Amino acid sequence: MACNAIYSQEVKSLLEGMISGLSPPFISFLWKLNGTEISPKSGSHYSLSGGNLRISHLNKDQDAGTYQCLASNSFGTIVSREASLTFAYLENFKTHRRSSVSVREGQGVVLLCGPPPHSGDLVFSWIFNEYPTFVKQDTRRFISQETGNLYIAMVEPSDVGNYTCVVTNTVTKTRVQGPPTPLVLRSDGVMGEYEPKIEVQFPEIVHVAKGSTVKLECFALGNPVPSINWRRMDSIPFPRKVDMRKASGVLEIPYFQQEDAGTYECVAENSRGMNTVKGKLSFYAPPHLIEKPQDVQKLIDESLVWECKATGKPKPSYRWMKNGENLESAERVQVANGALSISRLTLSDTGMYQCVAGNKHGEVYSNAELRVIAVAPDFSHNQVRSQTLVKVGGDALIECKPKMSPWGVVSWRKGSEPLRESNRVSILDNGNLRIWNATKPDAGLYTCVARNQFGVASSTGSITVKEPTIITTLPSTLDVTVGESVVLPCQVSHDPSLELKFTWFFNEQVIHFGSHGGFFEKVGGQHSAGDIMIRNIQLRHAGKYTCAVQTKVDSISIAVDLVVRGPPGPPTSIHVEEITDTTASLSWRPGPDNHSPITAYTIQARTPFSLGWQAVTTVPEVVGGHRLTATVIDLSPWVEYEFRVLASNTIGTGEPSKPSKQARTKGTSPKVTPANVSGGGGSRSELVITWEPVPEELQNGPGFGYVVAFRPHGATGWMQAAVPSAETSKYVFKDESIQPFSPFHVKVGVYNNEGEGPFGSVTTIYSAEEEPGRAPTRVRAKSLSASEIEVSWKALPWNASKKRVLGYELRYWSRSEKEDTASVQRTVGNQTSTIIRGVKGSTTYYISVRAYNTAGTGPPSAAVNVTTKKPPPSQPPVKVMWNTSNSKIILNWEQVKALENESEVTGYKVLYKKNRHSRPNVMETNTTSVELALPTDEDYIIQIKPFGEGGEGSSSRQITIPRIPGPNAVGSASKVSTLSALSTIALSFTARTSL
Repeated sequence: MACNAIYSQEVKSLLEGMISGLSPPFISFLWKLNGTEISPKSGSHYSLSGGNLRISHLNKDQDAGTYQCLASNSFGTIVSREASLTFAYLENFKTHRRSSVSVREGQGVVLLCGPPPHSGDLVFSWIFNEYPTFVKQDTRRFISQETGNLYIAMVEPSDVGNYTCVVTNTVTKTRVQGPPTPLVLRSDGVMGEYEPKIEVQFPEIVHVAKGSTVKLECFALGNPVPSINWRRMDSIPFPRKVDMRKASGVLEIPYFQQEDAGTYECVAENSRGMNTVKGKLSFYAPPHLIEKPQDVQKLIDESLVWECKATGKPKPSYRWMKNGENLESAERVQVANGALSISRLTLSDTGMYQCVAGNKHGEVYSNAELRVIAVAPDFSHNQVRSQTLVKVGGDALIECKPKMSPWGVVSWRKGSEPLRESNRVSILDNGNLRIWNATKPDAGLYTCVARNQFGVASSTGSITVKEPTIITTLPSTLDVTVGESVVLPCQVSHDPSLELKFTWFFNEQVIHFGSHGGFFEKVGGQHSAGDIMIRNIQLRHAGKYTCAVQTKVDSISIAVDLVVRGPPGPPTSIHVEEITDTTASLSWRPGPDNHSPITAYTIQARTPFSLGWQAVTTVPEVVGGHRLTATVIDLSPWVEYEFRVLASNTIGTGEPSKPSKQARTKGTSPKVTPANVSGGGGSRSELVITWEPVPEELQNGPGFGYVVAFRPHGATGWMQAAVPSAETSKYVFKDESIQPFSPFHVKVGVYNNEGEGPFGSVTTIYSAEEEPGRAPTRVRAKSLSASEIEVSWKALPWNASKKRVLGYELRYWSRSEKEDTASVQRTVGNQTSTIIRGVKGSTTYYISVRAYNTAGTGPPSAAVNVTTKKPPPSQPPVKVMWNTSNSKIILNWEQVKALENESEVTGYKVLYKKNRHSRPNVMETNTTSVELALPTDEDYIIQIKPFGEGGEGSSSRQITIPRIPGPNAVGSASKVSTLSALSTIALSFTARTSL
């Protein structure tokens, strides 16, 4: 196989980024094959083109192998990662004839492909009989792309024929065919059913690279044709990306990730049985760099640390190379866990370095340049500080950090004289100058001089000595009470040329003035005073306060302890030690007394029935501050109680303790009887007894109920009935012998599981009565107006049958309505007439009357009918005019004419009042005018209504006649003409509500 290839693009991509750190001058390239240097020479089939390796006349045996490029210049050498060159080929099948395969119908068969020698990925297909008829894969037929074999799960007569395996090389695109294999049927019968037999299996462990596509094959022979299904052994469902195709014979997982790793199972199943095969997909990932070394420039004697980190599975290992050669740990060089460190750098350490991270699935390279330089002393980027401030007695440090390589000698001058070291003055190993216990004469100019073999440089700064800052306030402890205010002092003496900064701390936390609820305020008005005030002090303000004073030279602080006295804190550990039906013994532990001794304790209780916490009676009545126990008395039996304790001292009462656990008092027989025992009513032959249930907090125990006792009036023995429900409020006794409205003596008692309680007082209750047996007579109805009907009747007598009458019920309905939709109106007592209001005008109504009592209503009277009068006039009076004459107002208006369906106007009502809140006066007239007294001091508010036998009609608009002020108003008023009066009326009309 002969061809020409340029092996350049692959190498170019390998070297991208690797020679970026290499600057001109000239770069030289060297190639290695299997670790041996390649020498491109004239006449050789190797040649270089700008670093790319060109191979002509490729030879499979000579040129296959691993290639690596080395690039070098004056700064060093780097190497590329390795690349393999392989050759794809596909030879022909051997030409010998293949024997025929004989099977029974219904039997499974495997036809072997046996591909010829090859290199590169192959694709397999089968020709049936002759080209271009290819075998189509389905649930019964499967072609393995791993072996090339053809599998027929259950042979049918149509499968008889010649089968030829076709192999295609995906790289060279070469295709070859094998010799045909005849498939024939045996004549000795048909194969019976049998369970699946898996012929195509995948390995027990399959290593899969991250991001690649994995395909698992599984196929079984069997009769009937088996179904193929896939599942994960950890029961995790397949994601959408998974493709189970080719009739489930292939499971394809693209973009393989860590979460896809696991054990997979292929299940082959038919009606005769099931068979399975398992395999584990193991995830691996080649190395990927996540932290790379960067080019650096260092001075001689400095240190270098490079980190190199990569991800991968299995975990990558690391190695470092310098100029293409592996680095090993030595005296100054340490290589460990991907990190490279070199101490005390020398010029010989300059070069190109590479980190190589690798596992069994590949290697990745990262390169960086190290330049170690030598320079003369230089202060241009790090001058000596121009001024150093120090207090008398303090320490001064002047740093001297010139840039020089290698490090040389550092000396100091004060002024123009060399600085002599003493027990107070010292030049440190790093060149810095330190002065202890500074004095005024130490002030002046100081010069740092640096020398090495390449030159000398200097830098000058000054030292200024200041007076120290001293806090003149003495430490103290202040004692205050909650609610008071206090000033915390902080007075200082200091060098007047220095600015002071005061900072206050509370329990080591900075106080931010303006926050903290406004409790803290600066009050130090002088330059040397930093006093603060705490207003309305609370318990939480107790603690340590620190005043810190700072200048450019020094800092100093003083602490003040603030003790805050206040009401006691809440007691703790509240326990109910013993509880009876009416008492509870409590114990507790004292809370903090907040610097004032506890003088007394108060106990409170709460139940589900109380409104919050209530004070309780205790023994002793007053619980002194030295006591930690007390007995609560006068409790209710069988009630759940919570208790809490409050402590008091001379300052006040503190917060309550947390509630105790709920404790229920013991039960006892009940003592409280139901209230408001009454009754009556009900159905015939019934005695209805009612009462108010006893509240739960007064039932004294479980199993609470009632005992109802009753007897007829005059009897001596009591009948009793138990009502076992505490919520019940009614008992009904029914007996056919009970006469209507018979009096009974009734009393109601109580009981619970602890025993019986008392009965309440005796009361008289009447049994149910009978409804009235007769209808009222002499029923009369008369229309009073369009909306009112007066009805009267003769009352029924009270008779011996005890069918008493509580009142009468009127039912009325119009001619257009049905009686069962009638409206109802009731009277109370012996009333024998009433007025029905709100009916319609000009309408005929039917009315019946019946008596009623608690048992119901009696028979109705015969219905009477009445027709209501026509409706009153709907038109209001208009053209209302007024004028004055002497001490009178004369009102006039236009006659109101009724419509045809309305009652005639028989007169008018004039309603007038002096303000909108007073009751109106009414004046009736059958004319269209009226005289009124002239109003003084207040306005008149007037309305006019027409009326007739149908009632009052619509009112005129409300008008206001203004008051005439002063005692001579009448005498001074002049007569107003009709025209002017109309004008006045127009101005006086207001949109007010009717009277």
